[in-house]
Amino acid sequence: MHGVEGSGFVGTRDGRVVRIRAGETVWPPPGEEHWHGAADDTLMAHLALLDVNEDGSDPTRWLEPVTDEQYQAAHTSAGTTR
Repeated sequence: MHGVEGSGFVGTRDGRVVRIRAGETVWPPPGEEHWHGAADDTLMAHLALLDVNEDGSDPTRWLEPVTDEQYQAAHTSAGTTR
């Protein structure tokens, strides 16, 4: 995903979180469960490119929403692994 405005977070199932800002690109590997969202003090707009399955169907598997605790933890740990 490529940030185009504001800033936010990209987090993985194992708790790793990176901050994404306008002009930066984060590449989650295929199949990696991840979430992304704006920081609590700004909006975030991003572009995402998705591949499709051979039959043309969407491979995206939507998971459960991020908990408030996971989101708040992202604010303290973001930027420590980039």
